[in-house]
Amino acid sequence: MPFYHKLGNIPHKRHIQFRKPDGSLYYEQLFGTIGFDGMSTNSYHEQRPTQVKEIKKQYSVAPKIALKNNLKSYRLKGFQVKPENDFLESRKTVLINSDCAIILAAPKQSTENYFYKNTDADELIFIHKGTGKLRTMLGNLDFKYGDYLLVPRGIIYKIDFDTEDNRLFIVESRRPIYTPKRYRNWFGQLLEHSPFCERDIRQPQELETYNESGEFLIKVKKQDDIIEMVYASHPFDVIGYDGYNYPYAFSIHDFEPITGRIHQPPPVHQTFETDAFVVCSFVPRLYDYHPQSIPAPYNHSNIDSDEVLYYVDGDFMSRNDVDAGHISLHPAGIPHGPHPGAAERSIGKTKTDELAVMVDTFKPLMVTEEAMKIADDSYHKSWLE
Repeated sequence: MPFYHKLGNIPHKRHIQFRKPDGSLYYEQLFGTIGFDGMSTNSYHEQRPTQVKEIKKQYSVAPKIALKNNLKSYRLKGFQVKPENDFLESRKTVLINSDCAIILAAPKQSTENYFYKNTDADELIFIHKGTGKLRTMLGNLDFKYGDYLLVPRGIIYKIDFDTEDNRLFIVESRRPIYTPKRYRNWFGQLLEHSPFCERDIRQPQELETYNESGEFLIKVKKQDDIIEMVYASHPFDVIGYDGYNYPYAFSIHDFEPITGRIHQPPPVHQTFETDAFVVCSFVPRLYDYHPQSIPAPYNHSNIDSDEVLYYVDGDFMSRNDVDAGHISLHPAGIPHGPHPGAAERSIGKTKTDELAVMVDTFKPLMVTEEAMKIADDSYHKSWLE
């Protein structure tokens, strides 16, 4: 997942001659994942996509770890991350393991003098504040508050913001990100009980094509280094492509919640998955309708996964003193549940307006120095009566 998409001009078969009006060849590129076994796209370029002109500086962006083996619950105040002009410099990794990195960013300016390519990871960018356009080698996507932008690894992109007030919650995944398999049939189609369908997924529709030679700076992320590479041709020179491997957008506001007579477990909120973590969307919904229901979640033990909850908007009824932009980390190995009084307050309520993104990882998360700058060190005591 996603599903087949075609944009621009392509020949009627793969790997055959496809000529320009002047008789010269377009240059085909297979853009695939997991060797030749995963999702792929065939794109056709005005110029060779292989023309490296110069390799400039290389520098590390690896996060500094503050807590490697953590069993303490934390609350991070995400909006305390200070805005910065540059998109890449604004990205602050707060939690990380060998499978994924959780990043907060408050970029003020669009990327103008460089392109970006992450070869380490798929990027899931959640737009908390801001509007604009994601511009990629395979077409553009407009974005707004509440959008998930899924950018597969290797996609070359820029991001344009309409204003300076932007807040992003980003998950980098070293494993491909898919829609949940239990919501797909064996053909890949989303099933009737899925909380969203293909109509909700926005594919690129605007393809920018530049047939330009010169010097084009691409900042490439590789093994937590940024390597600055100068290419001899514009990276947005694709005249057409087809396949399954391309960026797409999905709005959290299009997620249709699954409810029941009694409290439903977190998997009903699942929106994306890998074999190393899942991403869930908590959206406004009706509460449980059993006459004796307790809408607040029951206490549960995190034995096998760390739980990260990013609070977007509304009143999150199971928590006390939580604001937009806060992140709660409940590590594996200990139980957690609603704050004192939350279960009692929830009884008799019929709906919630909460909006949040949850990431459950199957390996423990390390806490970075950037996280400690915005951490509430007493949060783990907030369940005391």
